[in-house]
Amino acid sequence: MVNWFFRRRRPPARMLRLRPRGDMGDARRVDFEELAPDVETFLGQAAYLQLGYFETLTRLIRATPELEEKEALSLAAGAALVKHRAIVDIIRDRGDEPTEIMRPFQDQLDAFRRATVGARPRETMLSVHITAGMLDDFYLALASSYGETGRRVAKVLSVGSDRQQIVELLHGTIESDEEMRSLLSLWARRLVGDTLLIARAALRPQRLGSDDEKKVEPVFTALMAAHARRMDGLGLAA
Repeated sequence: MVNWFFRRRRPPARMLRLRPRGDMGDARRVDFEELAPDVETFLGQAAYLQLGYFETLTRLIRATPELEEKEALSLAAGAALVKHRAIVDIIRDRGDEPTEIMRPFQDQLDAFRRATVGARPRETMLSVHITAGMLDDFYLALASSYGETGRRVAKVLSVGSDRQQIVELLHGTIESDEEMRSLLSLWARRLVGDTLLIARAALRPQRLGSDDEKKVEPVFTALMAAHARRMDGLGLAA
């Protein structure tokens, strides 16, 4: 089982707290096929993750009154749904039933999404931007293990995710609100840990030996480098 982020006067002080928890470069060329999960697991997880991001974003749309924000969220949600459907088509082309391929991972990945939904819309926007970015990178790295199927999935995941408007909304908040900047920075650090745990758990061995660690180290190093660039783009330190 796979187990599974312009004030003229200073406003009144707020106490913002996190709610309690209940591009890849060389990494794409790292061959760690022996550690990769079977192709059904790879496809099921990749497809359900995109569906989960679509669900999270559409819930945010309903909860957001501002039209500008609804538009930004709708673009990202649409991109996630397109990726989900494209991976579902790949599953069907292999002669498999998509719901059956995804079902074993539904509970674990839903739990991950619940753990990374923030108490505020900006936290959840950041969650999608960071976790989807890191996991898309990770599944791109895994894709080289699956021949033509992997190449098709890599092509799907390489398509833009239309999250730039979300980035701009987050950046505006970070630049104008020091308290939210601190909160989002702390939230991002939590998200990284949770996301790396999912990536580790997706690999075939339950425990990685020293030789296995050496094989995957370049991938996780690249994941963190790409994450640092995303954080820089937001105006936050990784």
